[in-house]
Amino acid sequence: MLPEAYTIPFQLIMPAAFALGLLLPFKALGTRKGAWIYSATTSTLSFCFTLYVASQFNWSDPGRLQFVGEIPWVDNWNLGFSYGLDGMSLWLVMLTTFLMPIVVLGSLVEVKGDMRTFHFWLHILEAALIGTFIARDIVFFYVCFEFTLIPLFFLIGIFGHGEKLKAAKVFFYYTFTASLLTMAGILYVAWFNTTLTPDTPGISEVYSSIEFDPIDKPEGMSDQEWAEQEYIGQWTFNIKALWAAGRMMPFEAQILVMLAFLAGFGVKTPLFPFHTWLPLAHTEAPTAGSVDLAGLVLKLGPYGLLRLAIPMLPVAALTLAPYLAALAVIGVIYAALVCWVQKDAKKLVAYSSVSHMGFCILGLFAFDGTKDAGSIGATGAFIYMLSHGLATGGMFLCIGMLYDRFHTREIERMSGLAKIMPAWAVFFCVFAFASVGLPGLNGFIGEFLTMLGTFNSRTVNGTPILGPWFAIPAALGVILAAIYLLYLVGKIVFGPLNLPHWEDTGETGIAGGHDLSYREAMTLTPIAVVCVVIGLFPYPILRSLEPAIQEHTRFVHEEIDRIEAEAAAGAAAALDDSGLNAKSPSRQDAKEGSPEDKQTTMKPALYQTAEIASEEDLALLGIAIPKPNNTEPEKEAN
Repeated sequence: MLPEAYTIPFQLIMPAAFALGLLLPFKALGTRKGAWIYSATTSTLSFCFTLYVASQFNWSDPGRLQFVGEIPWVDNWNLGFSYGLDGMSLWLVMLTTFLMPIVVLGSLVEVKGDMRTFHFWLHILEAALIGTFIARDIVFFYVCFEFTLIPLFFLIGIFGHGEKLKAAKVFFYYTFTASLLTMAGILYVAWFNTTLTPDTPGISEVYSSIEFDPIDKPEGMSDQEWAEQEYIGQWTFNIKALWAAGRMMPFEAQILVMLAFLAGFGVKTPLFPFHTWLPLAHTEAPTAGSVDLAGLVLKLGPYGLLRLAIPMLPVAALTLAPYLAALAVIGVIYAALVCWVQKDAKKLVAYSSVSHMGFCILGLFAFDGTKDAGSIGATGAFIYMLSHGLATGGMFLCIGMLYDRFHTREIERMSGLAKIMPAWAVFFCVFAFASVGLPGLNGFIGEFLTMLGTFNSRTVNGTPILGPWFAIPAALGVILAAIYLLYLVGKIVFGPLNLPHWEDTGETGIAGGHDLSYREAMTLTPIAVVCVVIGLFPYPILRSLEPAIQEHTRFVHEEIDRIEAEAAAGAAAALDDSGLNAKSPSRQDAKEGSPEDKQTTMKPALYQTAEIASEEDLALLGIAIPKPNNTEPEKEAN
């Protein structure tokens, strides 16, 4: 058994070491089959080690960082490779290592170039993704986050189709340029931390609200004391220390840094209208590149927002939530309408990713629940990320298998494939229905929770952060998704048989002819099984995600509670002022006036208060003003 501190570095080093192994001068690795067998074996070993890590993970406390460690790098700047796993990052690491051997299995026929180079970049991409998910140092996070661009650039540019060079360049320039703004925001927060001192008002309260993960802490010192001594006023890139620094920043600075973070994370999501690079990259990428891009790389954007931006900048997150949700809803509907008119099956699935990821942003910024009860919307957004990676990855694999046979992705040129490819048709329908959100499959859970969280979004001073006005239009996107995906299934899978020219793939089908080979069936079966299992038994995943997500959203809920408390205090102050006015000399003089004046001054205290404080202020305190009863004067008149 590995020591806990070395477990996560070993998980990171494995795919990088396997990539370097492909450079060894062995003749077998220079052949297509040899490189493919090597990569399939090594990527499976990486997944098996992830299962070992999951077996050692303390599932009773998934909100706490575990396997924590640090490898020093530049001591003068407090730079180091700090790492750890909580429930969120573990599931994303599992998704990464689960999809990689599947991608390798599915790439044997399509990849025509140097198989060794192709699998080298796949392993490097896997290492960069794992590094992003395990990082608890923001520079380590950013380096791995950006490094994912390099292997994808070569995978698309060398092994893609059609306008592959254009697609690779657009993808790289678009995402790299946006991420530079994110780096500027990171550096600003790190600099702001150097301006803080232990005497800065409120700093102790902020530090006391964060659970730090101390390393080499002296005996007798509390975690908070250690963190304050280690981080306050220092150049540090520890993520939790920068959470504290960000929360101490003024409102304007939080907004600017949040916009810088949105530049990098919003483009990588992609959030409308920064999605234009995605369809071209998906369409021209090889199938393996499309699966990794949709299933894994697109998760970096929402993950970065949840891991960094929301807990670090809670005031800005709360302020910008309605605007980001509006962009998300527009993206959901716009991309769904674009999908409806697509003639290329792969491009249709590519645009569907824009629509689906809009639901993730919607759920992340719903801010339902409380600081102690977690967030249904954010939990739903996270499991929706996992589900999207599986279902959309499966659809890309199915379409890639058609391209291997027919060398076309045009919807109008294929129909009735269930008649000659029944096994393929079953898998394609499962993945399409999972993307639609059919109950019993994995897509339904995240979609339902995201919409529920959006509908039940918290209110601030009586106004919902999101609420039904966002949930109802987003629900239209669900209906449109059913339309365009069922249209795709109906056109390709069913109807009269229509086949373009068929090319033999060199593999024997399960039922002979054009149907899936045993290798292709092995590729698709694990994804389909997991889609069904998550759809039927989502509770273990939800239970392991909720504590970690609660830890990252509770600062926003604390901000909401603070705003509500200030509003209630203001209304209470108005009540106090009204009590003082009731005892003023002018009131006493009025009591000695005419009978009409006496009748006015004999009003109950509640009505006297209503003259000073507005009904809105009283409503904040739960006080309802009864209507005056005028029946007595009428009786006296009679």
